[in-house]
Amino acid sequence: MLRILVIDDEPDVLDGIKRVLDRAGFSVRVVDNATDAMLELKRLAADVVITDIIMPKVNGVDAIERILREFPMVRIVAISGGGNFDVNGYQPAAITTTVYLAAAKRAGAHCILTKPFESRELIEAVNQVMGAVGA
Repeated sequence: MLRILVIDDEPDVLDGIKRVLDRAGFSVRVVDNATDAMLELKRLAADVVITDIIMPKVNGVDAIERILREFPMVRIVAISGGGNFDVNGYQPAAITTTVYLAAAKRAGAHCILTKPFESRELIEAVNQVMGAVGA
């Protein structure tokens, strides 16, 4: 059974992702920060890590770099929905979701998803990073 670790500081997001992946037949563990994620990976390996990018203390880009340095076989799915501004609220110095996810890709994420995403998209992302047929 595929083992997945999810990192997100939003409890509702963690719960939603866990429910979707549990129903899809994956073994899922969740943590709400990157520091605990590193401890959890040392305790019990994971095949896939799904990590938010915008988190307090250790952000997702730094987490991706650390995870891949210590656990190079882990596949990473980066998720983010933060940093967006509508046209009226545009701020020239604002970092957009696209930029956050591009940074995650440069850090080594194997797949990126913009929140909100559909359950099907999440499962497809997991299958894609594991090289599943039909993803």
